Amino acid sequence: MAQKFYIKGGTPLKGEVSIGGAKNSVLKLIAAAILVKGITKIYNVPELTDVDIMLKVIAQLGAKIDYNKEEKSVTIDATELTSVTATYELVSKMRASFVVLGALVSRCKEAKVAMPGGCAIGERRVDFHIKGLEALGAKIKIENGYVIAKANKLTGAEVYLDIPSVGATENIMLASVLAEGSTRIQNAAQEPEIVDLANFLNTMGADVNGAGTSEIVINGVKQENLHPIEYTTIPDRIEAGTYMTAIIATKGKGIIKNIYPAHLTFFTNKLLKMGANIKLLDPTSMEVSCKNRLNSINFITQPYPGFPTDLQSMAMALLTTSNGVGIITESLYENRFMQVPDLNRMGADIHQDRNHAIIKGVKKLSGTALTASDLRAGAALVVAALMAEGESVVEKIHHIDRGYENFENKIRLLGGKIERREEIPKTLTEDNHNESYL
Repeated sequence: MAQKFYIKGGTPLKGEVSIGGAKNSVLKLIAAAILVKGITKIYNVPELTDVDIMLKVIAQLGAKIDYNKEEKSVTIDATELTSVTATYELVSKMRASFVVLGALVSRCKEAKVAMPGGCAIGERRVDFHIKGLEALGAKIKIENGYVIAKANKLTGAEVYLDIPSVGATENIMLASVLAEGSTRIQNAAQEPEIVDLANFLNTMGADVNGAGTSEIVINGVKQENLHPIEYTTIPDRIEAGTYMTAIIATKGKGIIKNIYPAHLTFFTNKLLKMGANIKLLDPTSMEVSCKNRLNSINFITQPYPGFPTDLQSMAMALLTTSNGVGIITESLYENRFMQVPDLNRMGADIHQDRNHAIIKGVKKLSGTALTASDLRAGAALVVAALMAEGESVVEKIHHIDRGYENFENKIRLLGGKIERREEIPKTLTEDNHNESYL
């Protein structure tokens, strides 16, 4: 049976929580590991369904995998690749796996990769990816749902991205590592995960410069210049932001450990403006707390270093009970307000007008039955359930499992009342609806 979260809200979260490796980084590091003819070991690898899918993708290409969940590490032996095809059955489940296209074209000069899937948060085209690879000399066609790329050789080129697409930046970076000459990506994505990928590639012998800025230059190297490495993934800034939000939303006090605070500067500033208390304890941990009702704010999601779209839904949960009216403008995806109907069912007052959400703060939310529509909307509903009065059930939590490691366990460490179950207990049926189940 499908698993669900059962949550009893109203308990302030208190204690410490440690953040795991960044999902949006480690997936690309796994893909990049197939560039090397040898054994690569990656540490700080979170136990997520998305990680499992990416490992299956590269195993399908012939890489040998050893995933040590206790050590939080994965060892990848890509000495020999036996296939250049990433099938629909896997790629359709997770969009990030599409970056094997650039790595395969770089190393094997050919690739056949299914069109990507992932969360249904709006249109995320691959034309920027294709445009970049074609500029490097790859011949590309799309047949039967697959992107088929071939190149006798790849040559460095000037690539301008119409928008700073993270995935396109990564795919072009990977394809350029073994190209002849220099490749310049202009209007490149600047996310910390891009910097992590560049550091990973440089550690293995690539020559990537400018990551973290809008212009990245990749000087091509030869295959023999690349060598196996050991590397540790950066912490997950979105996971950190989610727990910060949950603690603040429940009027609690907690310490977030194993983070890079600089990756959260814009988000942290907004939380401070709302009235939360945030204190840096040391270079990798901070204390967050909140006692009083927060104040509403307005914000627009933007590519990094702006307000992260992946934390928009969490911020919306906070605004539902804040003082005043807040306006969120989602500038990146046209379908990323999927949490709104469920939040309104909890008693929130949210009016959506295309890519704008107008949130009038109410005094409280009430627990109810909820459905996770995608990864981040699902996490936001958990936050809302923790801050609400009464009991909530969150369905379709497989979406949440894509991006949060041991989610309910970490919340329980902070004192939150949450359980994962596979069937609705009798106490939630109509004839027992007044009984507590936590």
